[in-house]
Amino acid sequence: MSAFARTERLLGADGLRKLTNARVILLGVGGVGSWCAEALVRSGLGHLTLVDPDRVDITNINRQLPATTRTVGRPKVEVLKERLLEINPLCEITALQARYEKGADFGLASYDCIIDAIDSLTDKANLILEAAACPGAFFSSMGAACKMDPTKVRVAEFFQVRGCPLGAALRKRLRKNGTLPAKPFLCVYDEEVLPNLGPEQDPGPGKAIANGTLAPITGIFGFTLAGLVIQHIVGKSL
Repeated sequence: MSAFARTERLLGADGLRKLTNARVILLGVGGVGSWCAEALVRSGLGHLTLVDPDRVDITNINRQLPATTRTVGRPKVEVLKERLLEINPLCEITALQARYEKGADFGLASYDCIIDAIDSLTDKANLILEAAACPGAFFSSMGAACKMDPTKVRVAEFFQVRGCPLGAALRKRLRKNGTLPAKPFLCVYDEEVLPNLGPEQDPGPGKAIANGTLAPITGIFGFTLAGLVIQHIVGKSL
């Protein structure tokens, strides 16, 4: 029996074929992106490009799929690629240890779906503009930190996202620059914003101050993104 027999049972042979043939690029494989990648490959996706510049850090262990005590110090995309190929050796996975930034060429227009799971406000704003101008579908994760209640995770079009500081900051920046997305796109977000209670940690050079996070929330964000992508690919979009 096929590893994806249950997927085919739900989506049908045509739906599984569409997933197998689809090309998806995922930018950011941290707390949200890593779980999204796992869900996509376990569902039968055939072509996935992973983009992330970082290496596994000890502080990633509480929420990121590639992070274990044995993988600290290794590039996240390499660790994740190894795991995903153990799930489906036939999946074509490209791992790029690189940062998305304005002017970087990742060939976004060649993908059926583009997924944004990066943290940097500047890079995220630039990615929104580039990805929304591409022919493929675009999906974005808003902030998943400072949240605990899994029932508050929501999906909405970018300009309908409410209660999310990251979403508000992105809209403000785009409007100020007079550069709005070329088309609507769905976002995963959560309007809950809890205070940080523990001691502040030094995030390192060039990094933003780290907020508290939990695996259940980042995981739900990632799985929800994957679900939206699968719905789109098989033709059952919201």
